[in-house]
Amino acid sequence: MKVNYHTHTPRCQHAKGQPEEYVLAAIEQGFDTLGFADHTPNNYSTGFVPTMRMRAEELPDYVADVRAAAEKYKDKIRVLCGLEAEYFPAHLGWIVEQKEKYHLDYLILGNHFDSTDEGGAYFGRCLEPAHLRRYVEMTARGMQTGEYMYLAHPDLLFAQYPSFDADAKAAARDLCAAARETNMPLEYNLLGAMRVEQNLFKGLGYPCPQFWEVVAEEKIPCIIGFDAHDPDQLRAPQRYANAVAYLDGLGLERLEKII
Repeated sequence: MKVNYHTHTPRCQHAKGQPEEYVLAAIEQGFDTLGFADHTPNNYSTGFVPTMRMRAEELPDYVADVRAAAEKYKDKIRVLCGLEAEYFPAHLGWIVEQKEKYHLDYLILGNHFDSTDEGGAYFGRCLEPAHLRRYVEMTARGMQTGEYMYLAHPDLLFAQYPSFDADAKAAARDLCAAARETNMPLEYNLLGAMRVEQNLFKGLGYPCPQFWEVVAEEKIPCIIGFDAHDPDQLRAPQRYANAVAYLDGLGLERLEKII
């Protein structure tokens, strides 16, 4: 059984392929469940125009397109509709309202920016210990809200960080402590794994092996997420199999399905 809850669409402005194309790729690969979690819109009050997420006025059509694909292929695959959302305190209430309004299936937590994307620091470029601590602080606060199903790419903070030093290990342990406290699984991210294969990171990158060794020591459950931004990224059985073998080799509790 293959399940993926982390799938994007072109409305995030950095993915390609319509929902139906992703669904067909998932059916081809023998998936049981495909969940869409495109980058959530936010209710900006400043006139800010985002460049890495859908706009608020696009949300109804996003939901409609995913639901249409779900209905069309309901006899072949289960299709869910959710959102990937940061923990932005100013926007979370509105996002939860949209989840209820459109009867979305879930939210996943993907913390990319510090407090806002209107100039907030990007957590994928952490270079100093203080940046690591800030990521853990903001992410833990998001986890504690209880609004998210799991934490996407938890080791994003190590993408450009130069070494797994004492500060990095402390950040990993603190993140695991937050996951244990909130009973939240951590995602092993296959988009990151593809980028590691392509040697695209200047730092530790993610998935970060040293981080996942800490996760194994702390016995935190995990789940594999494709983080697909292209239907072809679902056509990666060897990458998926490698992840399964790696996580199972660490002795991690690997969740196949959450909902």
